[in-house]
Amino acid sequence: MVIDGDRWSAGSPDPRRNVDHRVYHPMLTSLSAVRSLLNDTLRVTVADGRIFLGTFVGTDSELNILLLNSDEFRLGPNENPNGRFVGQVMIPWRLVQRVEARLSPQSSDGMFT
Repeated sequence: MVIDGDRWSAGSPDPRRNVDHRVYHPMLTSLSAVRSLLNDTLRVTVADGRIFLGTFVGTDSELNILLLNSDEFRLGPNENPNGRFVGQVMIPWRLVQRVEARLSPQSSDGMFT
């Protein structure tokens, strides 16, 4: 078995039929997708309506999300629209409703997807 970046190969291309027998392992591609988000700014919406905006630094085996330099925002008429700094937070996966990443670090409009 050969490991090639985000995929693993159990064989080589078949020259008789021009068929590539490489198999993409979903766990490896998912892991590389999560790794590509490291140190990016994420916006995480939780079940009670709060929104956390911070730097993604990892997850654990239960998929809890760890953010650094985070701000917490509550939406509503009597809430502070500027949010509050909460620093380091661990957000339990069971509370996560939505995770968004900034389109590009150079994006000046602050768009998330």
